[in-house]
Amino acid sequence: MKHTLKYFFSICLIFSLFLVEAQETTQKKSTSESNKTEDGVIPENSFQNIEELPKQIINDTISNTKTNRYGLRVGVDLYKLTRALYDKDYKGIEFVGDYRLTKKYFLAAELGNESKTTDDSRLNFTTKGSYLKAGFDYNAYENWLDMENIISIGLRYGFSSFNQELNSYKIYNANPYFGEVPAIASGEKFNGLTASWIEVVAGIKAKVFNNVFVGFSLRLNRLVSNKKPGNFDNLYIPGFNRTYDGDFGVGFNYTVSYFIPLYKKKVPAVVLPNKP
Repeated sequence: MKHTLKYFFSICLIFSLFLVEAQETTQKKSTSESNKTEDGVIPENSFQNIEELPKQIINDTISNTKTNRYGLRVGVDLYKLTRALYDKDYKGIEFVGDYRLTKKYFLAAELGNESKTTDDSRLNFTTKGSYLKAGFDYNAYENWLDMENIISIGLRYGFSSFNQELNSYKIYNANPYFGEVPAIASGEKFNGLTASWIEVVAGIKAKVFNNVFVGFSLRLNRLVSNKKPGNFDNLYIPGFNRTYDGDFGVGFNYTVSYFIPLYKKKVPAVVLPNKP
């Protein structure tokens, strides 16, 4: 897990720097082109107001009007789908979605199901259940013209319903003079378990094809409620992942999603020159 998070942070940092550099390059290019006339480049402070601008600049500005698309984006977590290929003790799927409310804010949700067998030093148990997370994302990335990339920070409230099955356990022996005590088969089941938590999310989404996005997200979780069995602890919770120190958890996903546009809003890209 430690190495996975290290590589994840590195990829996110490189990807963020790439998006910021691409944005700055596009903005500089578009600004320099919008200041050109038939006679050359017009100084930035040559005009006091928009009425004094040449018609060519006004027409170019109107033609470059920014259009914001609003709609629903749905997808799937590729990490959970592919994990079953190399981890025989895990099966899971997660669907993701978000809806653009305003220029910066998105409603977001994740719905999933997991089955995982955990082989600890003293315990071997299987967890099965479903979960739902709902909240919002705030896009901190300033897109230019029709770019729709996202660098976001968000918040979720998660709820999970699941059951645990204790497959086997070992009794702790403080003086193993005669060797380790063999594992004891159990098969005891604990049904009707629930948990809820608050989740802070940091993520990136980038458009790679028309309406197709890929993204990463990193999550830090804090339990709000946790219904435990009488003589057992919930060491793994679907959607929350493994519990650390009882209340905290971490997670990440790698998603591919498709954007379904519902309507558009035009935002004029008129910028008045600065007064001298």
